[in-house]
Amino acid sequence: MFPLFFFSGKGAKHAENTLVCTKESIERNLMIRTKDARLVPFVLNAAQKRLLAEIERQEKAGKPVRIIILKARQMGFSTLVQALLFLKTAGNENYESLIVAHKDEATGNLFRMSRRFYENLPPGLAPKLVSNKGREMIFDTSGQNAKELGSRIRCATAGGSGVGRSYTLQSAHLSEFAFWPGDKTDTYSGIAQAVPDKPGTMLIIESTANGYNEFKTLWDAAVKAQRDGTDGFVPIFFPWFEMEEYRRPPPPGFAPTKEEQALKARFSLDDAQLAWRRWCIAANCGGEERRFRQEYPATPDEAFLSTGDCVFDAQAVEARRAQAEAFPVKRGRFVYDFDDRAPRGEKIRNIRFVEGDRPIVRILKEPEEGVPYVLGGDTAGTGSDRFTGQVLDNRSGAQAAVLQHERDETLYTRQMYCLGMYYNGALLGVETNYSTYPQKELERLGYPHFYVRERVDTFTGKTEQAYGFETTAVTRPLILDNLRAVCRADLTLVGDYETLGEMLTFVYGRDYKPQALGGKHDDLVMALAIAHHIRTQQRKRAGKPSMRAWTKDMREDYRRADAEGKKHLLEKYGKPSNGGA
Repeated sequence: MFPLFFFSGKGAKHAENTLVCTKESIERNLMIRTKDARLVPFVLNAAQKRLLAEIERQEKAGKPVRIIILKARQMGFSTLVQALLFLKTAGNENYESLIVAHKDEATGNLFRMSRRFYENLPPGLAPKLVSNKGREMIFDTSGQNAKELGSRIRCATAGGSGVGRSYTLQSAHLSEFAFWPGDKTDTYSGIAQAVPDKPGTMLIIESTANGYNEFKTLWDAAVKAQRDGTDGFVPIFFPWFEMEEYRRPPPPGFAPTKEEQALKARFSLDDAQLAWRRWCIAANCGGEERRFRQEYPATPDEAFLSTGDCVFDAQAVEARRAQAEAFPVKRGRFVYDFDDRAPRGEKIRNIRFVEGDRPIVRILKEPEEGVPYVLGGDTAGTGSDRFTGQVLDNRSGAQAAVLQHERDETLYTRQMYCLGMYYNGALLGVETNYSTYPQKELERLGYPHFYVRERVDTFTGKTEQAYGFETTAVTRPLILDNLRAVCRADLTLVGDYETLGEMLTFVYGRDYKPQALGGKHDDLVMALAIAHHIRTQQRKRAGKPSMRAWTKDMREDYRRADAEGKKHLLEKYGKPSNGGA
């Protein structure tokens, strides 16, 4: 790790009595320009203190500092990160720092900030400035015979060709990343690879949100890594109300609206904060509350409000998702014994759920004896689609479990079999549009309880029954309208954090067609819609099933069975409500 000291004409002085990357050193030695054009000591606000504490935590743990910041506007993070890069660069040998902003004006402001830090250092602490050309500062020591530091701060604007690619860096500050022009991912990749993954290095990305773009992708990846307990960027969100100055004296007769009362209760706000919020919406956001939520968010989901119109109530979904983040969830997959030579219904046996083993199943609520469940499945089509499944308690329609998997159709099918059997042989309806393999394989394996649809045979013109759900121009809007009505009536039926996230990015596109926002998924939404649609074919009350509709294949199995087999099938299928036994 790089030592934190400053050089002087008499050689190195230790950090304890000069400049270091601590709150005390920053506030004692660095000056900033205020919004009213005054030069004052840099005193950290509460949000800046929280960020500095996280940086110190990572450094003390011997880790490279990797942080992504989602924030409300003008909270001072660029100033703090710039101060840290300045101290690290001016106080260490061969230390290279890069600052990249979204436009030239911002780049110039950040460079002038570093110049201001340098020009206003206390006497005797400033290293010699060897070069100050363009937007680059190169530091030497102040003594005539002392060796050159060879440390440098560069400032650049995103969008240029090869920004950061030819450098080897110890620190980088990527400012307002969501607003970078050009290929954000390519520019970011070049800079990230220039910062070694070693202790003593620092890479900080900070931005307000700008819809669902590459910054949202990086943020989501950091949140997922944190949730999974894997290494990666640490995501830190700073809501507007964490800023002490975002408050105004309430005018005489101030009375919070119903919405403001809800905000007050949820985030422990006071009337001065609500008065500022009301003022800011009118004065800074053109009277648009939606713009305020994006520029001055209270939660991460609020920050990333989509530009399209959400199919679901975005505010209600965002609030429910905030609750769901704290819900206990078991994550894992099913293991089982498999014998393909065994009879149908016995090929997969001894099903067990194992937590933590490459999780693809999330259990929100364990199955209850005698409770009826349904399982809707959406199969991967083209592009980046995924295989998903949604289990509902059919008494209420509440989510009980979720399956989410990529690519492997066989693995998906067997996990769906296990998931359905785990939930009392749930009524299973899987989409058959892009591939009939999951449905046909589930039949071959002997899964006992399928959703049955009616279809017209194109050759004979006769109406016949078939297993599985088929998404068509008729059925798709039907099941989505039903799901929207269900969520409008009682959103607490949805408790899965990831499903609620997809609902936030499920918007009306061209021709008012509900679809996932560009680059996002709708697989969990569609599986949930299918699950709610097939509920009519499952009983609603707990207890052992007595009668249900039998399909043609079920009746054929019964006719071919011996007396013992018939008894087993009646126990397995229930008595037929449409004849057959």
